[in-house]
Amino acid sequence: MTAVALAITDGMLHYELSVAVEVFGTDLTHIVDPWYDFSLCGSGPVHVGRFRLEPDHGFEHLAHADTVIVPGWADTDRDPPAELVEAVRAAHAAGARVASLCTGAFVLGAAGLLDGRRATTHWAHTRELARRHPVATVDPDVLYVDNGDVLTSAGKAAAMDLCLHLVRLDHGSANANKIARRLVIPPHRDGGQAQFIATPLPAPGNHPLGELFPWALERLDQPLTVEDLARQARMSSRHLGRHFKHLTGTTPLQWLHTQRIRHAQELLETTDATVDTIATATGMGTATTLRRHFHRSVGVPPDTYRRTFRP
Repeated sequence: MTAVALAITDGMLHYELSVAVEVFGTDLTHIVDPWYDFSLCGSGPVHVGRFRLEPDHGFEHLAHADTVIVPGWADTDRDPPAELVEAVRAAHAAGARVASLCTGAFVLGAAGLLDGRRATTHWAHTRELARRHPVATVDPDVLYVDNGDVLTSAGKAAAMDLCLHLVRLDHGSANANKIARRLVIPPHRDGGQAQFIATPLPAPGNHPLGELFPWALERLDQPLTVEDLARQARMSSRHLGRHFKHLTGTTPLQWLHTQRIRHAQELLETTDATVDTIATATGMGTATTLRRHFHRSVGVPPDTYRRTFRP
C-alpha cells in the first residue's frame, strides 16, 4: 500500500484533508523507509475554506493508487461531484483500498461502495447517511469501521484515528505509535480488521483515572480484575465502570484486553520472544489463549503478524 492518493475537490473540509496530508504526505522516512508515495488528485485548483490547493494529478490517477483517501464533504445536502464519485468507484474497481474521513462517507455511498457494508460518519450525519443508503449498515457509535478494502471514520479526531490505523496495518503498531508520539497525541484508538472498536487510552488530563491507567499498563502481566482496578482507584466497581465508559467508551475489562493485545503486537514486532513468553508478559496465560484472542482482535495469528512486521 505504498501509493496514497488524496481525492480533492471544492467543498471539502480542511481539517480532515490536512490530517491526511500530515500523516501520509509528510516525509517520515526516518521512521519507515520507504514511506508512502503521496499525491493530491483533482480536476483543477481546489478551494478548501481559505486554502487553495493545486492537485498533482487528475482524478484518473486515483485508479493507480494503492490507497485512496476521501476527506470530509462539507455540504451533505448537496450531491458530491459526479466526476469524483466515478473516479472513486473506478479506483476501487481497480483494486484500491478506499477510506473516507468524516462525511467523505457520502462520496463512498454515492459510488456504491457502502452497499452491504458496515459504515460510519460524523454522528450528526449518520441518520442521513443511513436514509440515503439503506443497504448499508450505518453505525453511529464507533470511531471507524474497517471492511478491508472500504473504510469509514467518524468526524474530526476519528479521522486521525483511521489514518493511524492504516499506517498500523501497513507498517505495524510500533511505527504507528512512533508517529502518534511525533504528533503529540495519545496512542491511536484501535479499530482492528475485525471491526473491533475501542479507546485504549484517553488523552492525558486531570481526570479521576489519571493515575490508574499507567498503573494498570505496568501490570498487564498480572491477572487484574475490575475489583483490583477499583481498589487502586479508590472507588466502587460501579463508579469505576461509569468513569471508564465516559473516558474510553468501553468497560474496564475490555480496555485491559485491548492493552494486552496492543502490547503483544509491539512485542511481536520488536522482540524475538516466543509466543509463550509474550502470552505470559501480556497476562494471557498460555500461547493458546493469546493466539485465540489475538486472531479474533487483529484478524491474523501472532506468527503471521510477526512475519509481516518484522524486517
